[in-house]
Amino acid sequence: MTETRRDSTTRGFARASGLMQSRIRAASQSRGFAVSRLLTHWEEVAGAEIAGQCRPVQITYGRQGLGATLVLLTTGAQAPMLEMQKERIAERVNACYGYRAITKIRFTQTAPTGFSEGQARFASAPKPAPAPPPPEVRHEAARAADGVSSESLRLALETLGTNVLGKRRS
Repeated sequence: MTETRRDSTTRGFARASGLMQSRIRAASQSRGFAVSRLLTHWEEVAGAEIAGQCRPVQITYGRQGLGATLVLLTTGAQAPMLEMQKERIAERVNACYGYRAITKIRFTQTAPTGFSEGQARFASAPKPAPAPPPPEVRHEAARAADGVSSESLRLALETLGTNVLGKRRS
């Protein structure tokens, strides 16, 4: 009997996404999400502004199968603003499905922090970058650290001096 050996290009390794795909699909389908892309790419589907205020929790289907209800989790302060954007959210979600799957949108409100499963953590707006220090402050810090022979120590002292002198001026 000749034994044939299979030449594998992966040498026993498999992509992590392939290993997790069936589990992600099962978890998302248990919450009613037939398309898991709605969960994994929520920011792309809803847009950055809306995704920063809410996230999808569940999809429930009616008895006759005529449209589904999307449940979104949000904080109490954001719910009235999102309520006015229901149609826009439904259009974007239905574009993800490819047909008019979602006919209703319902909001569930929760506190932003807490111990329950439904606690909300949404992306906050990025902080603006601090203004660079004026050139006089950088020159003064460079003069103060000028006598240090170690390059890395001198650069660290210049940075420290720039930060300290910049705070004093403002």
